[in-house]
Amino acid sequence: MNLVALIDYGSGNVHSAAGALKEAARRADLAIEVTTTADPEIIAKAARVILPGVGHYADCAENLHARPGLVEALESAVLTHKKPFLGICVGMQLLADFGLEDGETRGLGWIHGVVDRIEPGPGHAIPHVGWNELHMPNSHPLLEGLGPEPHAYFTHSYKISPEDPAHVAATTDYGVPFASAVARDNIFGTQFHPEMSQRVGLQLLANFLQWAP
Repeated sequence: MNLVALIDYGSGNVHSAAGALKEAARRADLAIEVTTTADPEIIAKAARVILPGVGHYADCAENLHARPGLVEALESAVLTHKKPFLGICVGMQLLADFGLEDGETRGLGWIHGVVDRIEPGPGHAIPHVGWNELHMPNSHPLLEGLGPEPHAYFTHSYKISPEDPAHVAATTDYGVPFASAVARDNIFGTQFHPEMSQRVGLQLLANFLQWAP
């Protein structure tokens, strides 16, 4: 059984993410067990780790660091033991060194860069909400099989800007281009919500459940 630790730290939509993971596994004929947890012992036993996140960057970061041993467990699982990791929305933004929403807030620092507000110019409302296209300049196992001109569902006002362009796995245009997916080694993150992105999202989740970086 492939144990997937879906991190529940009070800042993520864990129920819809868990449901989408189970549906993706069903469609791909994969045997998985999804557990929502912040328990370091369970995270240590998991084969894969997912960090969701919705809302305010500073609140999510505070909630993450407030769980005893959680950050250390994530670092051990992902950085030391190289388990496949997926960050979703603010869970992806927390990979950066820091975020600038209402001041400067420390992130995990796994993908060097900063999270700042989208400045798309006239004609584009903030937040960016709805379906938009993914542009994939480089191949990645999690982006395989998404089809031509894949669209995913977004809802956000801030974006991650990685220091290393090689860590940008996909971009999306919203008046200006921004990184809509990031990748480094066994780490992957999406600004969009796979659990809300229908076929494209389920394919990405199925890819993640089979990913062997």
